[in-house]
Amino acid sequence: MRTESKSSAKPPRGTATGQCLCGAVAIEIDLPAFWAWHDHGRASRRAHGAAYATYIGCWKSKVRVTRGAKFLARYEDRSSRTARSFCLTCGTPLFYERPSGPRMVNIPRALFDTRTGREPRYHLNLEESPDWAWRNEPLVPLKGYPGVMWERPKRQKKAARHMNPFV
Repeated sequence: MRTESKSSAKPPRGTATGQCLCGAVAIEIDLPAFWAWHDHGRASRRAHGAAYATYIGCWKSKVRVTRGAKFLARYEDRSSRTARSFCLTCGTPLFYERPSGPRMVNIPRALFDTRTGREPRYHLNLEESPDWAWRNEPLVPLKGYPGVMWERPKRQKKAARHMNPFV
């Protein structure tokens, strides 16, 4: 990954820009990303504090930190030999690197407001998905709370009453 672009000009066509929550770190990738997926694994879930993380995979040579390289921090997990980078200011996850892909970097899809050239069509580690994660159950609007959707509880079937009161 390259850092700190000298030019503040608008990125050329064929790139996507992203940033962390506070805006201290900004990145740019050349389009298209190599691939995209949803990772339901325990490690990604904990790193993102969410039911799953959605990533795009890019060649490191196609990724640039255009602002805030000094705000990047790196956590290396010795047991899995993976590395995760995040913003020192707001904690936003920025990069995920694995030893099986030394020339690749995985970037959270949510950092980008525009298309990245790949849509996430793959699901990894579904067996690690928690039982509380949403699995396309039908949702309905919650009355009195605009924009809130909820899963209506399943109705309990009432026990059949006996017609004969002496039974």
